[in-house]
Amino acid sequence: MEAPWMRRVLLAAAAYNLIWGGLVVLFPLAWFDWLGAPHPRYPGIWQCVGMIVGVYGLGYAIAARDPIRHWPIVLVGLLGKILGPLGFLFAWQRGELPGSFAWILLSNDLIWWIPFVAILGRAARVHAEGDQPRAAALPPLQAMARARTQHGTTLLELSHDRELLLVFLRHRGCTFCREALADLREQRSQIEAVGTIPVIVHLSDAARAEAWLDEYGLADLPRIADPSRELYASFDLQRGGPLALFGPKVWLRGLRAALAGHGLGPLDGDGLQMPGAFLVRDGKIRMAFRHRSAADRPDYARLAAAMTKA
Repeated sequence: MEAPWMRRVLLAAAAYNLIWGGLVVLFPLAWFDWLGAPHPRYPGIWQCVGMIVGVYGLGYAIAARDPIRHWPIVLVGLLGKILGPLGFLFAWQRGELPGSFAWILLSNDLIWWIPFVAILGRAARVHAEGDQPRAAALPPLQAMARARTQHGTTLLELSHDRELLLVFLRHRGCTFCREALADLREQRSQIEAVGTIPVIVHLSDAARAEAWLDEYGLADLPRIADPSRELYASFDLQRGGPLALFGPKVWLRGLRAALAGHGLGPLDGDGLQMPGAFLVRDGKIRMAFRHRSAADRPDYARLAAAMTKA
């Protein structure tokens, strides 16, 4: 799955960061003397930088065990290696740092750009293709006939009674899934007013899902546990790549969602699974919203109302 060079690169990055960070902590003024720069007023801040760099080294050592699986660590490292030089350019233009500090950027940041980007590119391809061959997904009608709610009713049977709004979540710790549940709580009366039943599809086991949904007052809604992702596959919901899960839009929206009080929780399920929302009646998909980014935020009430106007 991954090439041997990926592990070697990450192990080299781990060793470099641990050594460099350790030297900065032990000898905080040595770099300034070597570069001919004035000593900082508060060397303790520079030592903190050394500790942060060392912690990155531990992360790279963990990622080296399975670079494809641990691509988020590589992504965070690459972001740091991009933002660091940008911060230096800003400080250099303001005359706050001497140009000689660019030598540190060369070994700390710039030389790692190409291999880290290559690792992330490979991870994106693997996750787009699927990390292992799997059987073809069941047709949606057949999958709905197999999927059962907590009350034992199949999804297909439920769809014969009323229109269903299937809300596929990612995992219990996802900020955006917590936001989605809050949206459902707020929009539930509007959704049900047009004759639609919200149904939640999740990756957790039944007990954890019930406790989680109870926090939002949604535990009484029909729900389906699908930890094997069979229903997700039948509805053509894929696993996300780096951009879909950690792109700029995700960071910005994630910050807004966190400030709004949705927070984070434990990873419970497949952290790469993408969510979606579907309107289903009599076993037929009448409308589909497949997230292209984990940060997409569908308006569930508007989706439900759209079919009443069609």
